[in-house]
Amino acid sequence: MARRRRVGPKDVTQHVVQRGNNRKICFACEQDYIVYVSWLKQYSAKYDVAVHAWVLMTNHVHLLCTPQSENLGVSQMMQSLGRQYVRYFNDTYKQTGTLWEGRFKSSLVCTSSYLLSAYRYIELNPVRAKMVNDPAQYKWSSYHVNALGKESDLCQPHAIYLQLGQTSIERLNTYRSLFQDTLTQPLIDEIRACTNKELVLGNDKFKQEMEALIGEKLKTGKMGRPPK
Repeated sequence: MARRRRVGPKDVTQHVVQRGNNRKICFACEQDYIVYVSWLKQYSAKYDVAVHAWVLMTNHVHLLCTPQSENLGVSQMMQSLGRQYVRYFNDTYKQTGTLWEGRFKSSLVCTSSYLLSAYRYIELNPVRAKMVNDPAQYKWSSYHVNALGKESDLCQPHAIYLQLGQTSIERLNTYRSLFQDTLTQPLIDEIRACTNKELVLGNDKFKQEMEALIGEKLKTGKMGRPPK
C-alpha cells in the first residue's frame, strides 16, 4: 500500500511526533538532549519553521510548529534533523541501523480551537508519564519558555499565544493558569488519534479550509465537544 502523501501547507500549524523504533531509548544522557536541541534550532532556522512548543521524552519527541515559507519545511527539517541525530547516536553508542520508528507522524492543527490544547498536551507529557508532578520540574520542554519566561532562541510564540495578554507578564500568568485544569481523557485520545493516523485536528470548517488549500480530500478524527 502506497504511503500517504505528506501534507504541510505554509502557515498551518502541525503537531509532530517522532518515536524511537520499538520504543527504543533515543536520549540516554543529558548530552543527547543538548545535541538534539542544538540541531533542532539549526534546522528549524534553515527551513524557516517556527517551533512553538516541544518536549523531548526518553524515547520520543513532540513538536508544535509552523512552516513559514516552504510547504514541506517541516518534512525537510525533520528529515535533516533525524539523519544527523541518528549518525551522532550510533557513533556515540557504537550502534548501527535505524533509531526512529519510520517517518514522523503529524496532524494539522486548528488554531482557533485546538492550538492551546496542543501546547498543553505536549508540555504535560512528562506529567502524564509520571516522571514529574509539575511540568516545571521537567527540564527538556518549552514549558520553561511559555510559562516561566525563560529566554529562548528556539521557541517562537504563536499568534494565539500572543493574544493571551498585552504584556509578557500577562501572557505568562494566563498561560500558567491554563494548566490548573487537566486535559480531559477524550481530548487526549483525540489528539493522539489525529497525530498517529495523520488526521486533521479541527472541526469541519477547518477541514474544508485545508481541503480547499491543498486541493485534496482530508480526514478528520471523531470530533467531540470543542475544548475550552
